[in-house]
Amino acid sequence: MTRNGLRIELARVYGFCPGVRRAVEMIEEHLAREGRVATLGAIVHNARVVETLSRKGATVAKSLEEVQAPAVAITAHGAGREIYEEITRRGLDLVDTTCPIVKRAQEVARNLARQGYTVLIYGEETHPEVRGILSWTEGKGYATMSAADLPPFKGGKLGIVSQTTKDQKAFWGFVQEVIAGIHRGIKDLRVVDTTCPETGRRYRAALELAERVQAIFVVGSRNSANTRKLAETCEHTGVPTYFIEDASELRPEWVRGLSRVGVTAGASTPDELVEEVVARLRELGGEGG
Repeated sequence: MTRNGLRIELARVYGFCPGVRRAVEMIEEHLAREGRVATLGAIVHNARVVETLSRKGATVAKSLEEVQAPAVAITAHGAGREIYEEITRRGLDLVDTTCPIVKRAQEVARNLARQGYTVLIYGEETHPEVRGILSWTEGKGYATMSAADLPPFKGGKLGIVSQTTKDQKAFWGFVQEVIAGIHRGIKDLRVVDTTCPETGRRYRAALELAERVQAIFVVGSRNSANTRKLAETCEHTGVPTYFIEDASELRPEWVRGLSRVGVTAGASTPDELVEEVVARLRELGGEGG
């Protein structure tokens, strides 16, 4: 797509992943069929999506104590076992939008813990997905992004899994670091790759895009871990990269003198935000001259 000499190219893969799209659709279907629902945290890490659903009756609650609606939704990031138990105890209807890939990671962690493994999660300890996975280990797991930060391993059985949105190559690099550092204390090691293939597809598409454009615009919320990583991936190519939340942040000087730019978006970014960015870039292409 072009405008007065500025060509705008979209990444081959961008925006909502299947898990996020499924979560949003489940909430919309519940609102249309049953009415109000409270979500335990933002259903996805994107302000526009949260605002749109809020106008339809989906409020955001920080905890079950804040829930006023007759139904509560667990987000795409998942939750710990104790949350499910408390929802049942309170007699609330449940809308479980946990991404199937996250659900698998939870089940893997739970099964490893029950088989006597200490579960090591490659991920951000404060991320809601990781907190949920940790809960399913029943106190037998911990999370870190750095093998150097691991506590002393006293031997026995170790299982390693990943936060689903982490880069697969980085995960296996972490595994190698763990093995190199504590291999003598491990009697039984199991590694299960729980990274999401959708994340890798977006990274690869962004790298392909970087080879053909003079600048890349990454669209998504700054509190989205996968979008931040996508922006970092683009930055590492050396192509000027602009991480923006929406079209209002675009500046004319960013495209002045350019003939070809690229646009990509995080897995929690709705199509409408990408379309608005493309439309504004078209305008700037005409204005820039």
